Amino acid sequence: MSVTVTVILIGLAFFLLFIFVNYVRIVPQNQAFVVERLGKYSSTLISGFHLLIPFFDRVAYKHTLKEQVIDVPPQICITRDNISVEVDGVLYMTVMDPRLASYGVSNYHSAAIQMSQTTMRSVIGKLELDRTFEERESINADIINAVDKASAPWGVKVNRYEVKNITPPQSIKDAMEKQMRAEREKRALIAESEGEKQAKINIAEGEKQAKINIAEGERQQLINISEGEKQRRINEAAGRAQEISMVAQATSEALKIVGKAITEEGGLEAVSLRIVESYLNEFGKLAKVNNTMIIPSNVVDLASMVAVGKEVITAGRDQEVTKSQPIKK
Repeated sequence: MSVTVTVILIGLAFFLLFIFVNYVRIVPQNQAFVVERLGKYSSTLISGFHLLIPFFDRVAYKHTLKEQVIDVPPQICITRDNISVEVDGVLYMTVMDPRLASYGVSNYHSAAIQMSQTTMRSVIGKLELDRTFEERESINADIINAVDKASAPWGVKVNRYEVKNITPPQSIKDAMEKQMRAEREKRALIAESEGEKQAKINIAEGEKQAKINIAEGERQQLINISEGEKQRRINEAAGRAQEISMVAQATSEALKIVGKAITEEGGLEAVSLRIVESYLNEFGKLAKVNNTMIIPSNVVDLASMVAVGKEVITAGRDQEVTKSQPIKK
């Protein structure tokens, strides 16, 4: 009896363990389980603890609700100008409806990849090779629109698509490399010529400015010279005027002194002697300058000339004395 009970208890334990393992489900975060009951869709289990009906329910599909990254394999596309290029990309998508993802398509991953490749060939075929490198954004947008529209019945949302590589044939690469090299050489030559042009312009401007500065310096120098000459002449004129004034002043003083000396005793005789000496000195100078000398016909006239001079001086002195005396009435 005890053995039978033990066997029953052990069997019950195994049954409960079987039920727990197969019909108790704990769904992780960001996942969803699709449950079928007797082969027909029953419910979708989200994250948490769930208990299924034994022998009737089963988990048919498991889906992740996180964004999925799918690599789109490389494929050969022909551009509008008949050049074959190899293109690959990355597709980002999220399961929005687990039921449709389970029953709408057999494998939404493969379906999305095939749709992406088909759309890629169609979009690349409308562009030239050069534009395929420039129109990446438009290519991505066209593929997203096409795949998202096609994947709506699958319960899948296409978030974005990115073209990874666009690889042309080796011959096209060589031709593009030559073209780029030629373009770089062209730009280098243009830059060099522009540099030489700018250098010549700068040199010409420098020479022009130097000539302008030299001319301005010469003009200023001439102005300074003329101003200096003008000031020199003004100074010379002022000096001559001052000299004349001083000579006249000295002559006036000398005449005053002579006139005063004449009025004194013996002054008239001294003046007469001075006249004679001056007369003789002038004759001596004539003898030094020239071999020929003109002598008065009557040398005796010398005494008469002295006498005349003496009378003139005496008359002048008497006249001066007369003017200085008051008139008697």
